[in-house]
Amino acid sequence: MAEDTNVRKIRDDDFEYVDPNLGANADSSYNEETAAEVAGPINYGPARRETNNGNGTDGGVMGGTGLGWLALALSIISLFVMPVLMGAAGIIIGFIARRRGATRLGAWAIGIGVVSIIVGIFILPFF
Repeated sequence: MAEDTNVRKIRDDDFEYVDPNLGANADSSYNEETAAEVAGPINYGPARRETNNGNGTDGGVMGGTGLGWLALALSIISLFVMPVLMGAAGIIIGFIARRRGATRLGAWAIGIGVVSIIVGIFILPFF
């Protein structure tokens, strides 16, 4: 086989192969193809936070106000019974109620739940 100046032989143990794509300046030029994948944002359709279907009813879905009152009730009950468990439940449901539109009820439930947990963990053990 005649030596070609544009062909570089690469020897690896027992294998010898010729790469004709490398050329004379093989170490300084790279003929690689690179690409990046770009995906657009995913559209899941309209937001599903709406509970009112236009005729005054909530369509059987518990709205933010109902969840707000439930969270507030759990937080107040947690002041007397199982403060850590019921207070945590009141806080979680309070955040859900705030997201669904009952901001004041949710905030009160979160506040009372936090107070109940703090009292239950740090103050009640001393009595």
